Amino acid sequence: MTEIETFETIRLTSDVVAIDPAERVLLIERGWDPFEGCWALPGGHVDPGETSQDAAARELVEETGVSVAVAGLRQVGVWDQPDRDPRGRYVTIAYLATVPEGTTAQAGDDARAARWWPLDALPPLAFDHADIIRAAAARI
Repeated sequence: MTEIETFETIRLTSDVVAIDPAERVLLIERGWDPFEGCWALPGGHVDPGETSQDAAARELVEETGVSVAVAGLRQVGVWDQPDRDPRGRYVTIAYLATVPEGTTAQAGDDARAARWWPLDALPPLAFDHADIIRAAAARI
């Protein structure tokens, strides 16, 4: 009898915790399911041939208009709980970006809105983004 191997489809994403000197974090209002209308970190899929760090910088620009140097992104950690996303298995690598005070953001791509929120007054967040923000805030 042979053992049948099963493989799980795993998708790789990058998220960005952009924080300014006033200790505000940049969030987007999701314009699509899952969690449509909820607030979340800017982020998304890592494209073929792209590093997670490059994807993080790209997604931040696409969703908020905020540009940061790829080299300035600091890895916060990896979130890989099997049930963290209702669409299936997603693994995200989260990065911290420190941006200058007065950095403006404008919703783009799939975001309905982009807004700076005080770290001590965050709205309910999609996915496990509250955990990611806590981990990033511990590093500033």
